[in-house]
Amino acid sequence: MPLGKIQTQIVSKLAAMARLTDVQVQALVNHPADLNGDALDKLLTDEYRVTAFQIFVARAKAVNMSPFNVARWKLTPQTFERIPQEFCQENLVLPVGQVGDMLLVAFANPFEVNIPVKIQEMTGMKVARLLGREKDIKDKFVKETPGSVGFEDVVQQIGAEFGTSADAVEADEVTEDSGPIIQLSNRIIEDAYYLGTSDIHIEPQEKEVVVRYRIDGICKEKLRLPAKVGPALVARLKIMCNLDIAERRLPQDGRIVFKQYTKKGVDIDLRVSTAPLNHGEGVVMRILDKQKSTLPMTALGFSEDNLRKYRDVIQQPYGMILHCGPTGSGKSMTLYSALNEINSPELVIRTAEDPIEYTLAGINQMQMHKQIGLTFASALRAFLRQDPDIILVGEIRDKETANIAVEAALTGHLLISTLHTNDAPSTVARMTDMGIEPFMISSSLLCVCAQRLIRRACKTCKVQSEPTPREKEILEKALGWSGPIYKAAPKGCPKCGGSGYKGRVGIHELMITTEELIEGINKGLETAELKKICMRGGMKTLHQDSMLKVKDGLTTMEEAIANVPLDL
Repeated sequence: MPLGKIQTQIVSKLAAMARLTDVQVQALVNHPADLNGDALDKLLTDEYRVTAFQIFVARAKAVNMSPFNVARWKLTPQTFERIPQEFCQENLVLPVGQVGDMLLVAFANPFEVNIPVKIQEMTGMKVARLLGREKDIKDKFVKETPGSVGFEDVVQQIGAEFGTSADAVEADEVTEDSGPIIQLSNRIIEDAYYLGTSDIHIEPQEKEVVVRYRIDGICKEKLRLPAKVGPALVARLKIMCNLDIAERRLPQDGRIVFKQYTKKGVDIDLRVSTAPLNHGEGVVMRILDKQKSTLPMTALGFSEDNLRKYRDVIQQPYGMILHCGPTGSGKSMTLYSALNEINSPELVIRTAEDPIEYTLAGINQMQMHKQIGLTFASALRAFLRQDPDIILVGEIRDKETANIAVEAALTGHLLISTLHTNDAPSTVARMTDMGIEPFMISSSLLCVCAQRLIRRACKTCKVQSEPTPREKEILEKALGWSGPIYKAAPKGCPKCGGSGYKGRVGIHELMITTEELIEGINKGLETAELKKICMRGGMKTLHQDSMLKVKDGLTTMEEAIANVPLDL
């Protein structure tokens, strides 16, 4: 039975590649069996010892396309920015690069003519078609899709090995040394890292274990596992950070140096906290990316006015600078960026941190160890004998640390630290509660910076709109301005994962001490009165700064109001 046109081309291309002799070509052309479809491939690999990849290259040449080895292509979170993942999976195509305004796309079917046209309409870019093996493209979606770094096979193994129902196995059959548990713990961490997650939550429920990721400040459910897997998964994570796996009644804190457990070049540390919950132990892991350097001050979201004021303050020779806000509001990054900006060979900088989140060149950093008595207070005492110019204390948590911090600021050192309060003026009340005298606070304090992180509206799909009467009223009250603002697109786009938001930006409230403010602190005025004094002195509140971000199109009114209450 004669070969089809494409099969004949494949055979002749293999001959041109010196993979088949003339005699073998003739034998194939005159072969009695039907060699269309996969039959030719099977015959070539079984009887003629031609590799699958050589057949693939010959097929690409036969259809006049460049071959592309998809198996060696690594998916990243940016792969599906232009073409949605569902579209690629449905049509077996894979975007593999970009050259100028040309999008390189691997196709499993070389004869597909409609899909390139659809991609061109979707992206506004020309499409360069490459040929990829169908199996390789399918494998990418199963094993490597960013956002599902191969959970399917591990979850199936766990189901097969440990049973998916609550009564399937005895608890002691599921151990932290089981192969799938080791793979699962690694893949949860890798997947979270590739998706830009800040925290991983592993939460035991009555009948299952829920894994959630916090991305851009929002928690999203990622995975549900059989309840019996929970103890083994927690035990594995405890082993990775050298915690006591037998102690399940008390909270524990540890650190995972992840590059010891992976070969994928993911150089991150994880700050791990375990806690006994009603259905078992829960774990929260904060990802600390060691490859990520500190951002320059200009990239933190400071308004021009606030940036100028803050830069003046960090150049002062002595005094106390405090940053306040909830966990995950970007305080550490701002502190590191400030230190990076003022760091020079003439200055001695000491930091006391728990944990050390980023390693900074030329700065001496100390890790706290409560178990052996190395606390912020004892570190601060030691620093005062080490001739520092600038001291950074991770957090002021108690009266002892607060007292030494104030003492350091009053004796010729620039002291930078963080505190948990809602806004800048309430910091004074918080320190008074700790037992610090008002006159000590007023004479040591240079500046308090309250901050939050709010989500950025996606640059690709945000939609300009006119504000509603209520929004106009809010803008006019905060800024004395109203005009067109941006809203998040309801369905988002591939670049922002359908959420309408991508990345975050800081909003700041900068309380700089003035004569009037010092007088107010010494008189013991209430927080509301201090806030009015600061605003008269030119302080922009968190709400006003968030409205400035709305005006500049960086975020949306909904996001700003959800994160910061309106000023009274």
